Amino acid sequence: MADLLTGEQFNELFRAVRHSAFRLETRDRYNSPTEQEPIRRFLAGDPDEDYLGSHAWNDMTRSAAAEGRPFTRVRIVTVPLGDYSRYALWSAQGNIASGEEIRYLDRGRAAALGLPVHPPHDAWLLDEQRVAILRFDENDRLLGAELHDDSATAEQHCHWRDTAWKASLSRDEFLRSL
Repeated sequence: MADLLTGEQFNELFRAVRHSAFRLETRDRYNSPTEQEPIRRFLAGDPDEDYLGSHAWNDMTRSAAAEGRPFTRVRIVTVPLGDYSRYALWSAQGNIASGEEIRYLDRGRAAALGLPVHPPHDAWLLDEQRVAILRFDENDRLLGAELHDDSATAEQHCHWRDTAWKASLSRDEFLRSL
């Protein structure tokens, strides 16, 4: 495994986006320390409405959208939704309000389309030229990103992006389909 980008090196990948950023999310769970309390509250039936859109990520994507540098993603989810996926579907409201476009695709359909879901493969496609493959530990905690700038990796991720985007549904459409 190549050296992993973490912390400010990882964050700089997003600030340096010139044209677009796309994320393919294929995990059913992410274990982020900053989301533990919002998830706990959501699952207890007391979602923190103030949490939506109130963090640095949303500020950055809001600015990027205003500058014509869209951030988009497709979340591949298992239906019926687990606790984390239900929380992520709720919290996506803040991302969407900040200018990010998030779409959803059922895991079975994604697998049938040849998308990399078994094992999960999460990556950011940056400006259609660089790919940050996200690495996680056995407890679903992000370890960092492995950066690739070779054309074959970028082309593969462009293909996966286009396939996933075409087959996926907007958040509202996905909610209606459940």
